Amino acid sequence: MRGDEDDTVRFLAGLAADGSALEFAVGTGRIAISLAHQGIRVDGIELSPDMVARLREKPGGNEIDVTIGDMSSATGPADEYPLVYLVYNTIYNLLTQDGQVRCFENAASHLTATGVFVVEAGVPSAWLRGDQFVNVERLTAGEVILDVNRYDPVTQILDENHVSFTDSGIRLGPISCRLIWPAEMDLMARIAGLQLRSRWGGWNGEPFTASSERHISVYARR
Repeated sequence: MRGDEDDTVRFLAGLAADGSALEFAVGTGRIAISLAHQGIRVDGIELSPDMVARLREKPGGNEIDVTIGDMSSATGPADEYPLVYLVYNTIYNLLTQDGQVRCFENAASHLTATGVFVVEAGVPSAWLRGDQFVNVERLTAGEVILDVNRYDPVTQILDENHVSFTDSGIRLGPISCRLIWPAEMDLMARIAGLQLRSRWGGWNGEPFTASSERHISVYARR
């Protein structure tokens, strides 16, 4: 939990016009379950059956109807929604530009005529410190955790490994993601027949500025 879940749910609930929403990469239901508690019917698409199993273990998790599949191509449980959303940088898990464009197209295909697609993502400049860099995430007498990064500006892929050193050994946590600047994301939306309606620097309507570390972008049909 990041601590901004209540703000996220409040923002999204205000956009779920007729009381339904579709979450791409619903995961363990961090947002979906809380949003459902607001009286909104929430469906999901999720690639990992293990994540869905963890969602089902939570109170209210069985109320979320989930399609197992890739968010760039899978069809949600219902045909249309006034709100489709994708939070916490998850669009970066699609490692090609084509895959990310297809994600926008899939979102557009699920929207009602007046529906919106909401994307939360970090701004690459807030993440990157050159093409190779290491961050110290944790340093105690019993454990050292390093965040080791290598960025390829050609593919825009960031390869990241969380390396934990303890007395019992070394543990690796690798992940790769394709970073997108907001301007590229807006072009992806245009390809999908969408356009930017608004962009914020946070879930409470903070202005998006040059110093913002993330953005919440709201897209609607053109």
